[in-house]
Amino acid sequence: MSKSFTIHDLPADERPRERLVKFGEQALSAQELLQLILGRGIAGESVVVTAQKLLSQFGSLQRLAEASIEELSLIKGIGLAKAAQIKAAFEIGRRLSTQAMPYKSKELTDPEKVYRLIKSKLKDYHKEHFYIIVLNSRNWSVAEVSIGTLNANIVHPREVFAEAIKNKAASVIFVHNHPSGDPEPSEEDLEITRKLVESGKILGIEIIDHVIVTKDKFISMKQKGILN
Repeated sequence: MSKSFTIHDLPADERPRERLVKFGEQALSAQELLQLILGRGIAGESVVVTAQKLLSQFGSLQRLAEASIEELSLIKGIGLAKAAQIKAAFEIGRRLSTQAMPYKSKELTDPEKVYRLIKSKLKDYHKEHFYIIVLNSRNWSVAEVSIGTLNANIVHPREVFAEAIKNKAASVIFVHNHPSGDPEPSEEDLEITRKLVESGKILGIEIIDHVIVTKDKFISMKQKGILN
């Protein structure tokens, strides 16, 4: 029987804990973060494999976060203790995101408040990350839709509006970062925004704004007249 690959088979400076200490948590992949949460694997299966199975089974971090203790425990290598660790980690993140900036839904029509809300999530990323802020009459939520390259983000209306439909959104705001530091929208930004606006009209979901953020600046497409 072949030996299961483990974290200790990696060079010391490529192990998740060491990479987090050296480069920060944002440098780690979702799988590496899960490895740190789980801590260790089981007999015959390393934590590397267990973390990979979790992502493969649920398809995304969002669905993993929504999984129940029972669903998580069905995965080999995830008992009640590790399932509880996973649920606790996601709940801490959820509470932090809702408590950090306690805006009401109607306040997020102000792009400066959107910028303040989201800049801490996006300012230090070296790739483009695309977020959707889902709003209804009483509350709001933020979800990451995709991660692009150093200077481009490929999003599809199907993935974008899946989150809005799931949360029964009345309206949405799109936000993504420009790692270059220049918030001016590219031709690709303009094209995808037009597609998303048209898709929103078909679905009956209002597109309030598309905000592009950098470390210390932002641009509102609504204010620039692009969404009018």
